[in-house]
Order: sequence, then structure tokens, then C-alpha cells
Amino acid sequence: MITRRLLGLVDYNETFSAMKTFTQSRQGNTPDELWLLEHPSVFTQGVAGKSSHLLAPGNIPVVKIDRGGQVTYHGPGQWVVYVLLDIRRGSLTVRGLVTAIERAVISLLAQYGIRGLADPKAPGVYVDGKKIAALGLKVSRGCSYHGVALNVDMDLEPFRRINPCGHAGLEVISMASLLGHEAVDKEAIGHALLDSLEHEFTRPIS
Repeated sequence: MITRRLLGLVDYNETFSAMKTFTQSRQGNTPDELWLLEHPSVFTQGVAGKSSHLLAPGNIPVVKIDRGGQVTYHGPGQWVVYVLLDIRRGSLTVRGLVTAIERAVISLLAQYGIRGLADPKAPGVYVDGKKIAALGLKVSRGCSYHGVALNVDMDLEPFRRINPCGHAGLEVISMASLLGHEAVDKEAIGHALLDSLEHEFTRPIS
């Protein structure tokens, strides 16, 4: 059983602190959780992040955090799902968890006629080589936190202020940029994303 939490628009630092506390204090019988939310505009930089990938952050704050990966952007109109799982319960590896998250996003996009693909060399989901979902995780004591960010209907300009995920020139897109704003129901997409993730996390390991 996975508990879902719909948290709305939440400050990044507040959420970062909350998911670390949840992970550090959870017990063997603590239910897994998925947190669906949005953040006000913020750049986040992973543990291996290089400041050279921050080209011109301007007035958008930069927060250094403990997930893998380089720098990415979060802002309104992007669904973020924090994946708070005890991966030992399903005998998942970290690579298996990454693959499950990518599969879930690809499945969701397919429901809207978008063909998403994973890249084994660069975690996330891509459409024609353009990034539509970013992924970054931290695993502590066999439990994951951080998660996945899907660009639904958002201002993409801040991505031009960075090298997204450390890749210079990488183009970033959203579901709305592909389908049009009128075709995108953000709330429905958020719930469908949770459904798709939960399906992947509860399916038998092949």
C-alpha cells in the first residue's frame, strides 16, 4: 500500500527538509509515500553539480541538495513526485527504481499520444531528444527520496539559464508545448502520473 499526498504549491527547502526527516525517521513498517506537488521557481544542484552549469540564474534561488545529478529547474506548471520508498521491500535496485520511474512517465505520456523514451546514459525521459522529465534520487538506509519532475504546462525560459542536468544545449519541452495549452488538464495528468508510478512500483519484478 502506497500513501499519496497532494501537497499543492510548496516551498522547496520546506519540502526537502520534510522528505529527509520522513526518510530518516521511518521504521520497517512505515508505509511508502508518493508526494505530488509543485514548487515556486528554484534551481536545485545535486551533489556532483558544477557551478559552471549555472549560466545566468538571475533572481531565481539556487539550492544545493543531496541527490545525484547536476542542476535542474522547478517551477509552477511542473508536477514533481517525491518517491519515498523502502526499495528493499520489492527487492528493487537503485537502477531498477530509476527504470520503473522512467517507465511510469513513458506510460503516462503514451496516454496523451506522446512517444517518450529513456536514455541509459542520461536518466530522465525524452521526446525526439528533448527532455520532458528529469529524475534524481537519493537512497539512504535502503529508502529513496527525491524523485521525478514532469514538465506539464510551465514557463520553460528558466531552463535556458542553465545547462539542464549538466548538458549544454539540451532543449527542454513540456506536454503543453507539444499538445497545446487547451489539451492539457494539469490536475488529471497529476493523478494519472501517480497511478502510473504506483502501478510500476507494485508490479512483480520480472
